[in-house]
Amino acid sequence: MTNSLVRASLAVCCGLASHAGCVYAEPVDSVKAVKLPSVEVSANRASVKTPVAFSNISRKELNKGNDGRDLPYLIQAAPSVVVTGDAGAGIGYSAIRVRGTDASRINVTANGVPINDSESHRVYWVNMPDLVSSVRDVQIQRGAGTSTNGAGAFGASINMVTDAPSIDPYAEASVSYGSFNSNRQTLRVGSGELGDHWSADVRLSHIGSDGYIDRAFSKLWSYLGQLAYSNGGTDIKLLAFGGKERTYMAWDYATKEEMEKYGRRYNPCGAYTDADGKPAFYPDQCDNFTQHHLQLLLYQRLSDKWRLSAAAHYTKGDGYYEQYKTKRTLVEYGLKPFEGSDGEPVKKSDLIRLKFNDCDFGGAIFTLNYLAGRINATAGGGLNWFRGGHYGEVKWVRNYVGSIDPLQRYYDNIGRKFDSNIYVRADVGISSSLTGYADLQLRNIHYTITGVSDNYDYNTEAMARLDIRRDYTFFNPKLGLTYTEGPHRAFASWSVAHKEPVRDNFTDGDPRHLPSAERLFDYEAGYSFANNIVTAGATLYYMDYHDQLVVTGQLSDTGNPLSINAPRSYRAGIELQGAIKPTRWFGWNLTATLSRSRIKDFTEYIYQDEWTNPIAIDCGDTPIAFSPDFTASNTFDFAWRGAEASLATRFVSAQYMNNARSAEARLPHYCVTDLNLAYTFRNIAGLRELRASIAIYNIFNEKYCNNGYAGAGYTIGADGTPEIYRYAGFAAQATTNVMATVTLRL
Repeated sequence: MTNSLVRASLAVCCGLASHAGCVYAEPVDSVKAVKLPSVEVSANRASVKTPVAFSNISRKELNKGNDGRDLPYLIQAAPSVVVTGDAGAGIGYSAIRVRGTDASRINVTANGVPINDSESHRVYWVNMPDLVSSVRDVQIQRGAGTSTNGAGAFGASINMVTDAPSIDPYAEASVSYGSFNSNRQTLRVGSGELGDHWSADVRLSHIGSDGYIDRAFSKLWSYLGQLAYSNGGTDIKLLAFGGKERTYMAWDYATKEEMEKYGRRYNPCGAYTDADGKPAFYPDQCDNFTQHHLQLLLYQRLSDKWRLSAAAHYTKGDGYYEQYKTKRTLVEYGLKPFEGSDGEPVKKSDLIRLKFNDCDFGGAIFTLNYLAGRINATAGGGLNWFRGGHYGEVKWVRNYVGSIDPLQRYYDNIGRKFDSNIYVRADVGISSSLTGYADLQLRNIHYTITGVSDNYDYNTEAMARLDIRRDYTFFNPKLGLTYTEGPHRAFASWSVAHKEPVRDNFTDGDPRHLPSAERLFDYEAGYSFANNIVTAGATLYYMDYHDQLVVTGQLSDTGNPLSINAPRSYRAGIELQGAIKPTRWFGWNLTATLSRSRIKDFTEYIYQDEWTNPIAIDCGDTPIAFSPDFTASNTFDFAWRGAEASLATRFVSAQYMNNARSAEARLPHYCVTDLNLAYTFRNIAGLRELRASIAIYNIFNEKYCNNGYAGAGYTIGADGTPEIYRYAGFAAQATTNVMATVTLRL
């Protein structure tokens, strides 16, 4: 602990400062880019005159750590950001939290097009491996942010812009290899300008890793292709990208007892006892999914004052995950009991199940921008539709007597969603220094789920039926003021955001008492100072939640955990950020967030044997799960001619994995430091660039966990009173590990 605290001091010493939205000047890339405006830039991006807390992360910053790890790991130095990963080495399933809010409450767009899954509201980065190699920059907006398309931003927005076409032809090959057999191969080719109007770009990538956690391998393939046309005030881009992934599950996490017995890399996923009574692991306990994105982007200059951006998009995703399940009740899978070797009926047995997801998502978005004098106004909106098919099959049952039809589905349901929104936004110069801001969005959602659920209802002795039809109309206003004078910037804002429940809130809930939509009142104020040497500032926020859906321990009639609308909860804090660049060869960046996240008057429910006879425990005001009170980052950057070095430290304080503040569910603090070294050779042996880099992650060998789960139940003691037991699983992360990368550019 002493070493962790010492290293944590590195991240917060010497006075922490921040600004609400830093925009760092970066050298122009050696490959010149056509200035092809993007729908995303005009529709979603915040500027210095927008009263929003934001951070911009440039292509240069992304490239420092781009060796195959998922995008969340490349933006984790931003304020209030915490990243988690199942496989433990940055490749495979990963997720991001901002201000403690989970991935289902973070709006993600690529070129303004929504990326979040329409039902879970999450982004599965593993379905888009190596997308960061084709991303120009990323903007993270904290809080409600600007009006955007897709799922509501309940904690943050992440806006990605893909690469613009290049004027000059190029070819680039990049190879990475490191610990745990982690590897990446990327090939990028661009035609440059063709006939003064056209250009084409292609990227192909493969990423693989054995994972730090046992068997947590990843096999990932991806592509991106774009065809661009530019002619005066008209720019058109056709963009296709996608990926195919196969990953071994590592999301069950090991308990402390299992780690002590088997080691911290132990993976309980796929564990079973074979016919000889020996422990074994199912080799195909894997997730298999393919996702394709197609975007048609238009930018049209209508006049000196008017601009039009529009996009049509379509996403196709399909796949399944395969699981070995032990001692499962057969009737819950549409199977009849069978006669065992002893003549007794067998009602439970080991089985292998497949759960399928087949999704289609498409629509169109637009923005119309007016810029003249002190007025910058935008009108925009979108129409998006979604169809998601969900079904399951049983592949095999141990010792089963009878036939299993591989086409027989034990559940089958379809989710449909129609999402439309329209907004107007304007910032108006009240004076030379003061700008008023207003953003008004109207969003309408129609969502249905019909068919047979994967939950067995013992009351009806059949799979539960789904007939859910919900309509929502949300009005999301945002108002604010921004003051800019020389190097000074200050802002204050008030925003309202709404968010509809996710699919599981309906399918696992009580159909008689469906969950309500969540509502957020977001109050923010910030100040920043920025000149050529120093940037510093702070952002204060208070996020007042009404009816936030939280896990209380309550179970549905079918035994699934319920998310219940908590009447009142909040997130409050101060974000500090600072940077100094006294010379061309040295830069120092610091961030810190002090926060308090609480559910008011929380009641925990615990069940006997985790199934029946619930008891209620009044916990008072409790911390919201996975919401650390303190996070910080510290980065030293060195650059001298072709040499570069970066030393980055991240600290995350202790946090709870449930909302009941139980000691067993406490995730300890951690402090991790990474070292990146690189050298770029220019114009040698016919190459435009040759860049060699090595990254040493977790150089102090911190043994930490960044995610997990917690559960509880009770038994009846000898005196007839409940005896509560609690347990937890932890996502162990890799100790010191290395990744080397070589990139060649022609």
